[in-house]
Amino acid sequence: MKNLTVIKPISALIILLILSACSEDFLDLHPLDQEVSSTYYHSEEQAYRGLVAIYDVLTYQSTPGVAWAPFLTISDILSDDAFAGGSDANDGLEENQLNNHDIFTTNPLPHSIWIKNYIGAFRANLFLEKIGEIDASEEFKRRTIAEAKFLRAYFYLEQVRFFENIPLITKTLAGEAEYEQQQNTPQEVYNQIALDLVEAMEDLPETVPANETGRVTKWAAKGLLARTYLFYNGVYGGDLNAGATTVNRSFALEQLEDLIANSGHGLLDDYSHNFSLVGEHGIESVFEISHGDTPPWWDWNYPRGGNGNLAAQMQGPRVSGSNNWNRGWSFAPVNHKLATFMEDDPRFEHTILTQEELDGTLSIGYQHTGYFSKKYSSDAEHWGSDGQFELNRTCNFRVIRFSDVLLMAAELGSPNAQSYLDRVRARVGLDPVPATHENIMRERRLELSLEGIRYFDLLRQGLEVANQELTQSGIRGPNYEGDQQLFDVTFNTATRGFLPIPQTEVDLSGGNFVQNSGY
Repeated sequence: MKNLTVIKPISALIILLILSACSEDFLDLHPLDQEVSSTYYHSEEQAYRGLVAIYDVLTYQSTPGVAWAPFLTISDILSDDAFAGGSDANDGLEENQLNNHDIFTTNPLPHSIWIKNYIGAFRANLFLEKIGEIDASEEFKRRTIAEAKFLRAYFYLEQVRFFENIPLITKTLAGEAEYEQQQNTPQEVYNQIALDLVEAMEDLPETVPANETGRVTKWAAKGLLARTYLFYNGVYGGDLNAGATTVNRSFALEQLEDLIANSGHGLLDDYSHNFSLVGEHGIESVFEISHGDTPPWWDWNYPRGGNGNLAAQMQGPRVSGSNNWNRGWSFAPVNHKLATFMEDDPRFEHTILTQEELDGTLSIGYQHTGYFSKKYSSDAEHWGSDGQFELNRTCNFRVIRFSDVLLMAAELGSPNAQSYLDRVRARVGLDPVPATHENIMRERRLELSLEGIRYFDLLRQGLEVANQELTQSGIRGPNYEGDQQLFDVTFNTATRGFLPIPQTEVDLSGGNFVQNSGY
């Protein structure tokens, strides 16, 4: 059972409407009449529900009338760990533009990502503006303000890493006169992310009770700040200014060392439990997004009304009559390059599903490789108990794991770098290797592959590394179906790895937006 019960908007004017709740869960709320923001924020209870509205956007993986674009699936398709997939070339057309780094500015997938993150930022801004007006305890205000800042930082980090040149909006817009926003510099956006996280760390709790599982802690903020610094420093070569705090290498490392020493987080004994129900919100999970079948969801026209993990549906094998796998759509088939890279690693069997493991009847999809993600898939353990099964996958998304924290600290030059790397390898029975930069980055790919991390790890190592790894030709596994040209990819260095600003947004900007380079 998921502990984060969320709410869904049913129109632009309706801010908070509880569709259903799960007993004894975080934010277990009864259905409400329609409420508008101008009359809503008056009590602590209402503010509490407003907070859930921000958390809600974490589960959004599609935008009505636009496209399904789960962060996990899109990130892996952009990387060299997966192709586009789908049932046929037409089904996977838009995904294949991302896979080939030949993306139309009208592609709906980037637009879906763009809309989702600004919905999240808007709700956080609204909450931060209203919270000071309500009658609530100072403790409640401090904690929920910190949560809203963390969530705003999360949405902006996803947005700026995908699009780079974006408007930074930290207040609700007063009317049409403010609709035409300017793009900010990446530095301005990253500095705001860093500021939000540094401020959030001060007031977020170190632990949450069982009935609030899913709410963020100070440790999640510290981990996300380190991830932010590593990407910004890798791509832009500088430090971040979080108000009076300079977020540099030593400061980022200090946060990770605190997390490692004092958070109570650690490594699960069994690596595979990171992706199973038994490991949900477990000791290794520093930040995790809850998915599930509460409420059971049926509406194909509004899939984000439910809480299912759409990435798992998209990436599952297209198999029928199986006792173990349930009619996925075979997007993001795994590249033979990754399978070869991992072939002697104990984590292979928990990362990559091979077609030979499947019972039932497998339908061959576009860019079929014979490999699928096993971390986020349509496996029987994560079938929903009710609702349209494709919309109710119950696997949570582990955004930051403790193993990632150990490897980030090692990369940042911790004096404990060798022991941190050793811990990650020892968990899966591997002998130590020297804690060189090359070995740490290699371990990141082995440990964190198919978790939406690889693409950004490549970009932050520089365009030469990204081009070398993302451009591929002639790689072919034994079960590949189709001409070789379907699997050859050329990275477009002119884009520097960023997605196009959606053309609709450029058109609506009144001439303020400049399209990203390479498009």
